This record gives sequence, structure tokens and C-alpha cells, in this order.
Amino acid sequence: MFGKIGVPEILLILVVVLLLFGAKKLPEMARSLGKSARILKSEAKAMKSESTDSQSAPSDPPNPNGQQEAPRTIQAAPGDVNSGRPVAQPSDTTTKR
Repeated sequence: MFGKIGVPEILLILVVVLLLFGAKKLPEMARSLGKSARILKSEAKAMKSESTDSQSAPSDPPNPNGQQEAPRTIQAAPGDVNSGRPVAQPSDTTTKR
């Protein structure tokens, strides 16, 4: 019933998209889509590196100087307006009785 999509079908789809959204909105939409893809990629990379870090070092060693470490940040994707955001560190809130 449905055949292969060829060049005429792709051109028809592009014309319909152009008519629906207009020529002014398409570059803005493409830019927004690219920015979202970069953010998703950087977040996935951060989660993957965090996952491998937690597997290699199951517990954090105590700080020998007794100083509190600076909070970690996830670097924003290139072209993003925000430079980075702090990452919430898990803390041990349980008390031993």
C-alpha cells in the first residue's frame, strides 16, 4: 500500500512544512532544535561520567584538610546562555543512634 518515499514526496512534505510554519520561523526552530540537542548531549555525557565515577570510587574519601569541597558544576553546551549550574550532591542525612 505504502511505497518508498522518493524525491517528489520529500519535496511535497517540505513545501507543506514551509507553508504551515512560514519562512521566518524555520531558522529559529532549527536553532532551537540544535540547542536542545547540545544540552541533551552534555547532560547525557555528565550522567555517564558520573556513573563511571561512582562505580570506580564507591565512597568518597574524607578530606584530609577538613575543608569543604567546592560544589561541582555541569558545564553548559557551547552556545548556551548559561555557563553552568550547580549539581546537587547527595548528603548523608541519616543519624546513627
